[in-house]
Amino acid sequence: MSARLAAGIWVSAYLTRLRLADIPAFVVARGDETAGAVLVKLNTLDGQAVALERSLDLMTGARRWLTLAEGAEADVDAVVSRQRARDPDLWVIEVEDRAGRHLLDEPGLDS
Repeated sequence: MSARLAAGIWVSAYLTRLRLADIPAFVVARGDETAGAVLVKLNTLDGQAVALERSLDLMTGARRWLTLAEGAEADVDAVVSRQRARDPDLWVIEVEDRAGRHLLDEPGLDS
């Protein structure tokens, strides 16, 4: 099992990777720099969105991104708001890409 990066460092690296791919993204809510969880909202700019959260498989220690909510952007925003209300340490990153790219499926973004 690999060591987990501090949330603030991971967010910074993720935003850099998106910027290098010319995919607009920004921090909607800053969480705890060290141990905050990260939620990524993908806005496809057509009224639809997807919220993704990192999940840990306790049996293998593997991390992967799972869909938390998908559908109308307003509905996804409501789910994100509820998550943020439950966890004030949560980071929320919004990615805007008409093609639906978020790069979370690329190597190195599961730490």
